[in-house]
Amino acid sequence: MSVEYCVISIGTLSRNKLWGESAAVRTAHATTTAVFTEDRLILVDPSLPATALAAVFNERTGKQLADVTDVFCTTLRPVHRRSIAALPKARWWAHGEELAAYALHLRGLLDSAERLDAQHADGIQAELKLLGAFRPAPEEFDGQVTVYPLAGPSPGSAGLLLTPPAATIVIAGDAALTAEHVRRGQVWEGCADIERARQSMADFLELVDVIVPGHDNVMFSPGRWL
Repeated sequence: MSVEYCVISIGTLSRNKLWGESAAVRTAHATTTAVFTEDRLILVDPSLPATALAAVFNERTGKQLADVTDVFCTTLRPVHRRSIAALPKARWWAHGEELAAYALHLRGLLDSAERLDAQHADGIQAELKLLGAFRPAPEEFDGQVTVYPLAGPSPGSAGLLLTPPAATIVIAGDAALTAEHVRRGQVWEGCADIERARQSMADFLELVDVIVPGHDNVMFSPGRWL
């Protein structure tokens, strides 16, 4: 079986500076994608609320969330994993560099919170417990599904590179924020490292034919399909 993918839900930004928005005007959610291999059903960035995700997942695939074998988060930003608790039987994955960086961030916050705010500390402890359920992603899930480091949006953000016979596809997460950002060559202004994000974008634009952005619909890579 050649790898296949399906966009489950199209994400959006709470504010899009390219549209002149200076404040949040909608609820952000990430684009959620299903990837099908011979042995796996991988759900990338489960972002909608759980009830909505379950309904739209069935509408788009004919399957149930219980059929998902693996969850891959392109980043550990909460909006990209909003409904991950609805997938307790799946294996949860993120890039190892992202897991390490987020754990370090949480422990730094916890040191301050324990001195200042017990309730805040409890919330951070809950995040650390959730983080402990993730595994460092392998270099590849399948011969046609490779973890593709795209650091910059967050310290260890990564996408999935799909290589079926007909085209090369990247599920890019926030390395390709929206289609308009990609066409303009612009990265997200909230990136952890702007320069690394620019390099990540340049790298995947040289390689891929199709892009699944972090908060938009699937698009052709600019310059490759004119």
